[in-house]
Amino acid sequence: MPVPERLAAVRRRIEEERLDALVVSSGVNRRYLSGFTGSAGTLIIRPSQAIFAVDSRYYEQVGQQAPQYTLERVGYDFVGNLARILEGAHRVGFEAATVTVAEFQVWQEKTPGIEWAPTIGLVEGIRAVKEPGEMASIRAAAELTDAAFAFVRGFIRPGMTEKAVGWELEKFFRENGAKNWADGPIVASGPNSALPHARPSERVIGRGEPIVIDMGCLVDGYHSDMTRTIILGEADAKFEEIYSLVLRAEETAMAQVHAGMSGKAADALARDVIEAAGYGENFGHSLGHGVGLAIHELPTARKTAEEPLGVDMTLTIEPGVYIPGWGGVRIEDLVIIEADGVQRLSHSPKALADMVVPV
Repeated sequence: MPVPERLAAVRRRIEEERLDALVVSSGVNRRYLSGFTGSAGTLIIRPSQAIFAVDSRYYEQVGQQAPQYTLERVGYDFVGNLARILEGAHRVGFEAATVTVAEFQVWQEKTPGIEWAPTIGLVEGIRAVKEPGEMASIRAAAELTDAAFAFVRGFIRPGMTEKAVGWELEKFFRENGAKNWADGPIVASGPNSALPHARPSERVIGRGEPIVIDMGCLVDGYHSDMTRTIILGEADAKFEEIYSLVLRAEETAMAQVHAGMSGKAADALARDVIEAAGYGENFGHSLGHGVGLAIHELPTARKTAEEPLGVDMTLTIEPGVYIPGWGGVRIEDLVIIEADGVQRLSHSPKALADMVVPV
């Protein structure tokens, strides 16, 4: 939806929460609500005002990218201007996940008479439902990620380091018009693949060991996310066992996740398969998360997620089994939640035979 409609949605939430204003300090939420792509600035949203407080580096950029907002030229003294900007407000919401304790204490000191109300997920809940334009960017990022996986299968060989593979992936995304994740791809081989969030190292990749490759990119600011686990040469019985189990768990969830079910119920679809095979303790993370302007955002599919999944939300479906000393397998696809199922955005092959790369 255009910025005015997003602002209207936030104002409805402000009214529901009985707030006179909302201070938005999250960079991702700032971009979503204004279109501004700079690295600083704070939004103050009131029933009849939308204010953008920023320093002199971005005065011109705010005028160009966020014309719906009134520019507050606060320089580097946002706090010193806060009481003036909030004049007449009594109960003001702030983003509890973004504001530090130290910042909050100063805000309180500088704004006597204002009741500060912590909010959690107020804007994020609106962001969770994707608009057609957002979907188009996410689809484009997912398509490029599929191409990146085909690319990596074509060059990866024993003797390369994890870092070397990761760098080739980063270059591929850049050379094809996208940005990589801030932290780059995960390339984890052998025992390193038992670490769900391992970073590429100088470890030399060998034959016959699992290699978890978790990759994605940004197109127009929107992320993709996909994981495949490959093996170079021949797959042994252990790899075939674990890979087949994780694939069965992922496909079970893919076939049954739909709008209206809770994130907890979605998580259980895959987790039950893995637990029944005796590897429940080796699947420690959640089944998945939303993807958009942030790589991890609402909704969530985990053991404790009671909130329902909604139509037009994105979700990763990514079960894994991790065995210390041996390695791990994770398979991840990005999907769009629909009323009666999901629509896959990741189309890379994932059959066991396709994960064995000849060398």
